[in-house]
Amino acid sequence: MTNLDFRELECFLVLAEELHFGRTGSRLYVSQGRVSQLLRSLETRIGATLVERTSRRVRLTSLGERFVERLRPAYGAVRDSVEEARSAARGIEGRLRIGFQGTADDRITEVIDLFQRRHPGCVTEIVEIPLSDPFGPVYRAEVDVAVVLLPVEEPDLVVGTVFAEHGQTLAVSSRDPLARRSHVSAEELAGVALIGVCGPAPGYWRRAQAPETTPRGVRIPRGPEVRTLQEGLTLTAAGRGGMLLCEPTAASYTRGSVALVPVTGLPDSMLGLVWHREHENARIRAFAQAFGELS
Repeated sequence: MTNLDFRELECFLVLAEELHFGRTGSRLYVSQGRVSQLLRSLETRIGATLVERTSRRVRLTSLGERFVERLRPAYGAVRDSVEEARSAARGIEGRLRIGFQGTADDRITEVIDLFQRRHPGCVTEIVEIPLSDPFGPVYRAEVDVAVVLLPVEEPDLVVGTVFAEHGQTLAVSSRDPLARRSHVSAEELAGVALIGVCGPAPGYWRRAQAPETTPRGVRIPRGPEVRTLQEGLTLTAAGRGGMLLCEPTAASYTRGSVALVPVTGLPDSMLGLVWHREHENARIRAFAQAFGELS
């Protein structure tokens, strides 16, 4: 097809959604007659009728339905490519909200510094994400990207760079007999009431942070559930149970009433950069690139 007119394609896609010439014109800021003109031109290029219109209704022909199904993702890809090129031409601008769980360690701040040096026209904001709601702020567009504890099994979220593989540490009251140990094994967790995380965090994620069984399948007692890390450490200090923490988080929350004991035999704790698939833009891609370079 020669002399392709993207205005015709845009008009057809909007008309396929609205099935009304007047509303289509309003969305495109053109007259109803202009909508008809663009549609006729496109149908001439195709060589067939795409839309049937009567005095009572507007509907797609079978060919029109097949065409819109194939056209919509292709048109979206071209539109996104154009927008990305425009952003690259004028530089990354606007605002990028970065969420994190626990502690924003040196690696995260280094990535933010690199991103800011490359894109001084983009303002970054740092937002702490509740322990009990790792993915909610991303879904609700309260943050653009987030650094969260894995695993992430959400189909709508993209998992970018995975980093910070650290051993796990058991936080217990300084009065607990385990506080005097140099380390504990994963099997010994069967004797500890593990403090868990409450919802809305999904069940699979909560079980990863507070396993229900040891690697050999022995049941681990359930302790209270908390919404924040501070709540968990307070209950730990009070002797209500133990809490699993990754090493950097444990090191940043040292206090005399809580002892930190390394745990052997558990998978490493890992962090990942995530964002919503439908919200991806040039700012997010640029930040993800910086993250990958420094991780």
